Amino acid sequence: MTTDNRTAPGLIRGLGLWSAIAVVVGSMIGQAIFLVASDMARELGSPTRVLAVWIIGGIVVLLGAFCYAELGAALPEAGGDYVYLSRGLSPVCGFLYGWTASMIMRPGMAAVIAAGLMRFAGFLLPAVTNPIFTWHFTLPFLSQPYQFAFTTAQPLAAGTILLVTAINYLGVRTAGHFQVFLTSLKVAAVVAIVVLGLTLARFSGIHPAPVTWAAQGSIGAALTAIVPAMAAYNGFQTLGTLGAEVSDPQRNIPRAVMLGSLLVISLYVLINWTYFRILGFSRVAQSNYVASDAVALLIGNRGAKWITVAMIVSAFGALHASFLASPRVPFAMARDGNFFVFAKRIHPIFHTPSGAVIFQGCVAILLVLTGTYQELYSFEIFAIWLFLALTAIALIRLRTKEPALPRSYRAWGYPWTPLAFGATAAAISVNLWLVRPVRSSIGLAVIFLGIPFFNFWRRQTLCAKTETI
Repeated sequence: MTTDNRTAPGLIRGLGLWSAIAVVVGSMIGQAIFLVASDMARELGSPTRVLAVWIIGGIVVLLGAFCYAELGAALPEAGGDYVYLSRGLSPVCGFLYGWTASMIMRPGMAAVIAAGLMRFAGFLLPAVTNPIFTWHFTLPFLSQPYQFAFTTAQPLAAGTILLVTAINYLGVRTAGHFQVFLTSLKVAAVVAIVVLGLTLARFSGIHPAPVTWAAQGSIGAALTAIVPAMAAYNGFQTLGTLGAEVSDPQRNIPRAVMLGSLLVISLYVLINWTYFRILGFSRVAQSNYVASDAVALLIGNRGAKWITVAMIVSAFGALHASFLASPRVPFAMARDGNFFVFAKRIHPIFHTPSGAVIFQGCVAILLVLTGTYQELYSFEIFAIWLFLALTAIALIRLRTKEPALPRSYRAWGYPWTPLAFGATAAAISVNLWLVRPVRSSIGLAVIFLGIPFFNFWRRQTLCAKTETI
């Protein structure tokens, strides 16, 4: 028995500081920053308000980064929020996060990113969007037949997910180095747009044009507009999931979370300011692809094609970062006896959670092929912010429950930092409930659907311990 334990493969700490920063930045910078400025402009009616929302969102991210830096350094284990919530609040709370993340939220996010990548590819190769076949279903609760279109993009998106799954199966060091490369490319693309805007554009006036969607001036409008901004910022909390594979985690996790978040906040504010500088407010508000339109205005349509390539690279980098972190949640749950047994398998040569990697890849491929990921993922936007609020509470509870826990980094401004972050996350979650009550309620139902599974796996674990005794 002792020999087996000694020779059993385990995860290795193969992610250095640069790889850890690349995971944070790569998880945050995806597709949204190239697209959502127009939605926010229409909602707020003023470039000043749009920039203010990005800055406010950045402050919220920093508050969250302080929390996750402390939690990641104190509990550098695989699983991230699953571990924090299990120890800080209760095992069932941690399980419900892990259940939602493993079954829908993380694979759904991967499917959304992969489908978005193919959407960008469709601008360069229109044949990608051609339908292979179309089915019509007549359902009793729908007045119109439901149409399901299977396009060329879906198997291509599945192939992209398969490629990312293979890369992450083959070793965390390889995946970490590849993430540094991808993140460098996407940061270079954002910087290029900013530099072009500073050097080639004539200042077009950062002030609202007389358009029909002038500012609504309500707190609800601001909360609605902050949702796409926070969706673009989402990912600052990802590194904790890889806590067991970051070298010198007590130092590198806080550094990577803080430096990565600060870099992304700066780039986001700068690139949005650049959009308004190049296009002016009216054209930003009317644009469906604001980054492409800005670059096309500066250097022509050929330049817009290059920015589309940059969007594809950015989306692929976000997909890879997601897959680098996501399998660690079902792995941590299976290790504790709270998930399918195969998910705790560690590859004896590559030292990766191979069972969980394959599982996440299969679920994401299934979602992208069936086309149901959009509905499922939209249900979980509410859940993301709910769990972020709960994680802030878990930090406060851990300070009380485990005061002797080694904390190489302590959240700046405690307890006001986690309280402010938790209150903001809760406000966004409640606002999403009010704006999208049906989808948010379905999302909550999906979360609570995990309770019977928690009870089932908990009984199995207790029975196994009883038999051992």
